[in-house]
Amino acid sequence: MQYDVAVIGAGVCGAMVARELSKLDMKVVVLEKCNDISMGTTKANSAIVHAGFDAETDSLKAKLNVQGASLMAYYCNKLNVPYKNIGSLVVAYSWEEMQTLEALFERGFNNGVPNMQIISQEKLREMEPYISEEAIGALWAPTAGIVSPYELAIAAIENAVVNGARVKRNSGVFDIEYKNDLFFLSTASGVVKAKYIINCAGVFADQIAKMIGDTSFKIIPRKGEYYLLDKTEAKMVNHVLFKCPSSMGKGILITPTVHGNVLMGPTAIDLDFDSKLDVDTTSEGLDTVKREIRQVIPHMTTRNAITSFSGLRAHIEAEHADFIIGPSEANGKFINVAGIESPGLTAAPAIARYVGQIFREIAPDYTKKAEFIATRPAPVRVNELSAEERRKLVEKDKRYGRIVCRCEGITEGEIIDAIKAPCGARDVDGVKRRTRAGMGRCQSGFCGSKVVEILARELDLPMNQITKHGNGSKILYGKTK
Repeated sequence: MQYDVAVIGAGVCGAMVARELSKLDMKVVVLEKCNDISMGTTKANSAIVHAGFDAETDSLKAKLNVQGASLMAYYCNKLNVPYKNIGSLVVAYSWEEMQTLEALFERGFNNGVPNMQIISQEKLREMEPYISEEAIGALWAPTAGIVSPYELAIAAIENAVVNGARVKRNSGVFDIEYKNDLFFLSTASGVVKAKYIINCAGVFADQIAKMIGDTSFKIIPRKGEYYLLDKTEAKMVNHVLFKCPSSMGKGILITPTVHGNVLMGPTAIDLDFDSKLDVDTTSEGLDTVKREIRQVIPHMTTRNAITSFSGLRAHIEAEHADFIIGPSEANGKFINVAGIESPGLTAAPAIARYVGQIFREIAPDYTKKAEFIATRPAPVRVNELSAEERRKLVEKDKRYGRIVCRCEGITEGEIIDAIKAPCGARDVDGVKRRTRAGMGRCQSGFCGSKVVEILARELDLPMNQITKHGNGSKILYGKTK
């Protein structure tokens, strides 16, 4: 089938771009190599909405970071995605680091970040009672926040699908040919034809660009390892806490999550160019997280860690690397959205708008749809309802009264909703990201088998065809009796 635009990659940027393009009267397809949405960097990052003081002034990162931070609440409200404006603190432990805070403040001011302050030790301890006594001050940025990145991506894709976009999963692109004013994309699920391409392929964006002869940039996978702590630790931290940044990034942080857990990390290790699938955790990396965090909150431990994980950031191999967003010099109908490392999540809403502007400049004949649906209905969250609301809901559908995930209080009805949604869940991790079934203390120990049963039933598949996260992740192989 022929499309007007093919978006390669269904991370948060690809999803937000697809939603933006679905405002226009044209055919949009999203090509994703995995079995679900948000399977790369989007599902394994710090989930921070950065204020915008870190990026170099006049860079695209700085501009889109500040814009994205101001837009995030609006988009999360429209798409019914969890977001909290809790602010961030960059903590200093020496007078030299206080000078770094001054430089960050000045840069943030030049970038247009509002209402920043450098606060005293006394004020810092008032805001964060468990902070190390060695901390002597901090940069306070009240416009920072936290969000659920994979839920934002899923919500944006669902909204794009409702507005006519199509998503092709398990459709990794392995070759692109351009002829007769059309791109022919060879994918794992067949050939797709498109007039334009938006390259949102994350750590693989350079390899996709190379398929059209664009070798102008190279992406190095930068690994970051994390601990996720149980909700019992939430009392230990109130804001996003950073140490002073280094040449490798913003450094290891500690933050609440929108769902009430505590997240610690990431490390920053540059991998070989060919290691773009290496998301293994290491004892060295996790030990580094523990050691660094104890300098921030000495009494914070990992005794109540419920999982650890790692993710890869798409780091451009260049000094003062910036986002690469714009038409390729190799082909003006091919738009790169590459090198989207931190603050990429924060910038995603602004990136989508920016790409939309670029697209309308190179393809001005496409008009806006008469009826664009701007909102995505809120999913049912039974554990957020009052007792009376639950009673009425269960009266209508008893499946909302059957608890499947005891840790998070997730019901069978919510899991079915996630499967039946536009671009719904097709595997266990897909259910997990959409509903939080399996994200609690036991990490699917009790509910995992029931989720497999529900997926098999609702998708009308044998249970041994249900996977954890797509190809190569079978859970069941056959009956033993």
